Amino acid sequence: MKNIPSIKRSTTQLKDLAALRQAYQGWSNAPDPLTKLTRRLSTSLSLETQLGILAEEMASIIPFDSLSYRHQIAQRDFVYVTGMGGPHRCEYRLNLEGVCYGTLTLNRRHKFSDDELQGIEMLISAAICPLRNACQFITIEQAALTDALTSIPNKRALDEHLQRASLLSDRHGEEYSLILCDLDHFKAVNDQHGHVVGDHLLRLTAEAIERAIRNSDSVYRFGGEEFAVLLPHTGEQEARDVADRVRNAVANIRVDCGGTELSVTISCGVARHLAEEVANQWITRADEALYRAKDQGRNCTKVFASIG
Repeated sequence: MKNIPSIKRSTTQLKDLAALRQAYQGWSNAPDPLTKLTRRLSTSLSLETQLGILAEEMASIIPFDSLSYRHQIAQRDFVYVTGMGGPHRCEYRLNLEGVCYGTLTLNRRHKFSDDELQGIEMLISAAICPLRNACQFITIEQAALTDALTSIPNKRALDEHLQRASLLSDRHGEEYSLILCDLDHFKAVNDQHGHVVGDHLLRLTAEAIERAIRNSDSVYRFGGEEFAVLLPHTGEQEARDVADRVRNAVANIRVDCGGTELSVTISCGVARHLAEEVANQWITRADEALYRAKDQGRNCTKVFASIG
């Protein structure tokens, strides 16, 4: 008698599994537009991929000439555009639970009908949850790669970008250079003025470096009072020139400390990527150049001279 409930549960479970299998097959093969759209959207957390899927599925039902999407995610503008625009447009703010997840705009040469607008809204309603998830994934991903104090990329981001730069340099023979920068006597700033002033100075330093470098370059907080700048398509002399611009920009920083004006200098070490060199070796050479700059008086730039 004790085994009967177990047998009944087993039979019920088998029926449930069979029903689940049948439902899954139905869901996998369902031809209706909404099921097909949500099924495809569930395969990726890439916002760009999801927007491409939405555009493709929407175009198969409601013709349009262009689709564009704009949103600011983690303080960065995300823009997706496909097709060429027309004079007539419909625009939707993608709101879910009181939060906006971007603006979607459709354009074409002739006016959208009321039935088409209703169809667009139904497709957007099916897509908004996956799009929300993709936006949140970008936010989480960016947070993991961003320094909380200065809002610039962190060492983890630098490590990833250095590995990619090393591969590109070896594969295509492109020149890359790295600058490591360290604020001079920063401990004394914290000791004399406190960590609030020190943190403010670090934020100002990050902003000054960003203004001093080119759009193609990128700045990172390497750790503590140390920063790094990655320069694509750049040789040693050009990198040295950038490092000197960084030093001048930082030297111009002024912080009012209640009757006294605080200024600071920065030392820089430069290293060009060498063939077949891994990221850690590259960083080590830049750090050696930075050590020489600190050892030889600070507020200067030293280059780890490479051969070839």
